[in-house]
Amino acid sequence: MLLCVKDVRKSFGALEVLKGVDLSVDRGDVVAILGPSGSGKTTLLRCMNFLERADGGVLTFDGEQFPLGRVPKRDIARLRKKTAFVFQSYNLFLNKTALQNVTEGLITARKIPKAEAEAAGRQALEKVGMADRMDHYPSQLSGGQQQRVAIARAIAVKPEIIYFDEPTSALDPELTGEVLTVMRRLAEEGMTMLVVTHELGFARTVSSRTVFMEHGVVVEAGPSREIFDHPREERTRTFLRLDNPEKHQQEKEF
Repeated sequence: MLLCVKDVRKSFGALEVLKGVDLSVDRGDVVAILGPSGSGKTTLLRCMNFLERADGGVLTFDGEQFPLGRVPKRDIARLRKKTAFVFQSYNLFLNKTALQNVTEGLITARKIPKAEAEAAGRQALEKVGMADRMDHYPSQLSGGQQQRVAIARAIAVKPEIIYFDEPTSALDPELTGEVLTVMRRLAEEGMTMLVVTHELGFARTVSSRTVFMEHGVVVEAGPSREIFDHPREERTRTFLRLDNPEKHQQEKEF
């Protein structure tokens, strides 16, 4: 097992967002986290990468255990070097080219020599189909292209796991397809991924495991085919039934 969290709890004032969540990810897994808006999916992901500080819980990464509520900054920095995060809103530097966006973290945070960083950046951009857009600025790219640059930035650091926070939520269906295709290729290559998503077609056919959350708890988790074909919990069945049929038709090939 690469990653495991136990009893993750998080409140914002009086609002209890995570109520003791358990989740595990094996090396090579693609785990999809599904659930209605407000179920705590994104908060869980952010707590696992210390973008939010959890109130409690334990994270085990590659056999090493950390108390989520009080991890020292040096350990957070060390863990983040093994992970990458892809946001909903791309988070690209507007004044830097696609290649510069990919290499910035390699050069400044990881102290990789510029020539080596640029070689890694070019390779990553080529992998996501952006080899011909390396010198373009974000304003010259579509939303799908910007998100592919963000994915290139993530894979360039050679992480042990990539966290995706609803990576297609800001995209129209055509651009969504571009991004999901890249993610499917990464899955086929064995990249470990934890994906918060509303794309049920992707979760069903690409992810190895699916977790369904609501009201800050895990309602059901298991192999994706079992979750979609034979969900045990009535709430899971209701959620999957309410999926938009037209949207499912667009996603099923992924």
